[in-house]
Amino acid sequence: MIKVLHLSDIHMGSGFSHGRVNPETGLNTRLEDFIQTLGQCIDRALSEPVDLVLFGGDAFPDATPPPYVHQAFASQFRRLADAAIPTVLLVGNHDQHSQGQGGASLCIYRTLGVPGFVVGDRLETHRIQTRQGWVQVVTLPWLTRSTLLTRPDVEGMSMGDVNQVLSDRLRVALEGEIRQLDETLPTILLAHAMVDTAMFGAERFLAVGKGFTLPMTLLARPCFDYVALGHVHRHQVLCEQPPVVYPGSIERVDFSEEKEDKGYVLVDLQKDDTRFEFCPLPVRPFRTIELDLTQSQDPERKLLAALKPELIEAAVVRLIYYFRAEQLEQIPTIALHEVLALAHTYTIQAELVSEQGRSRLPELDVAHQLDPLEALHCYLANRDDLQELQADILQAAQGLLTQEAVEFLPIAGDDRESPPPVEDKQLKLL
Repeated sequence: MIKVLHLSDIHMGSGFSHGRVNPETGLNTRLEDFIQTLGQCIDRALSEPVDLVLFGGDAFPDATPPPYVHQAFASQFRRLADAAIPTVLLVGNHDQHSQGQGGASLCIYRTLGVPGFVVGDRLETHRIQTRQGWVQVVTLPWLTRSTLLTRPDVEGMSMGDVNQVLSDRLRVALEGEIRQLDETLPTILLAHAMVDTAMFGAERFLAVGKGFTLPMTLLARPCFDYVALGHVHRHQVLCEQPPVVYPGSIERVDFSEEKEDKGYVLVDLQKDDTRFEFCPLPVRPFRTIELDLTQSQDPERKLLAALKPELIEAAVVRLIYYFRAEQLEQIPTIALHEVLALAHTYTIQAELVSEQGRSRLPELDVAHQLDPLEALHCYLANRDDLQELQADILQAAQGLLTQEAVEFLPIAGDDRESPPPVEDKQLKLL
């Protein structure tokens, strides 16, 4: 039996807006949180000890992290090299330069020849010797459309047809790796990907237009004893036989992950008999406290009563309250800040509710039509739960519209039927 620790989506260096500068170290406290949490993962790898560590990709928010962030990441993984624990570092979408062209931030570990470290930046099979024997790890990094296709390949195709071609080409390439596997050795597929049966979060919007969704049938193959996934920040098990597992991210990046457990997965790997366990991490809590004060006779009491010390202490807090204009003098601004000082950091969103009520989407009929982006903007303006993602969603939508327009540019002498208008397709995002 080979013991494996599977973690993913560290994103070290993100979420600084939810922290503050530690005067003793000069570092953002959220960076210190991420370092501490990663340290707990490495502690467990050393204390077991495990025979192999798999990292599922997305080490940093982007491919060019500041040197001190890169150093903090390296200082933790260096402990695995010192303990002679083989480690596979998979390249995720956030690790790539220019969407995969020109290397990746993690490739420095291969360049430096760090003992026992393998960088997975291409579809490839690695045979790794551990203390308990040999294991095969097939690495499947984040793939973009440009990785498998050229522009002439997709000329005139719909996005659905493009994705089908991509899946077919990847299936052929993956089949080539599978045919070379040693059937007597335990085998792991390590992939950074969106799987069609997964429950997505913010990462779906961040990656839209840059990658494609993989069908579950492509990954859940009997030749794999464990499928270790990365990219989706919510822990979930997509299949039991073979185990297809997202460990999720190890820390909360923003409030969209407020209610998600964070952790890593310990795997007991055996040929045809693999078992695994999700191990939660004690990460810093995020708390949203949302109150409607518009009908309250004593808004001050209601506000302060909701800010219970045990709820907000050491947490990243977002207080949202709605009030009427005539209640303004009853809102205890100074007292709010005094109570919220218990939090790690906090923000206050005071929403004035007018008598006319909130804005509504305009009526749409033959005489009143909206541009797709304008319709999306109106929709997002009425969705409080999507406010943090609004900029990313609009940017992704703009990218889709631009991409669609480029793909369907008319060619001289081309008599093919024009494609359907993009409005209907884009509104499906709503």
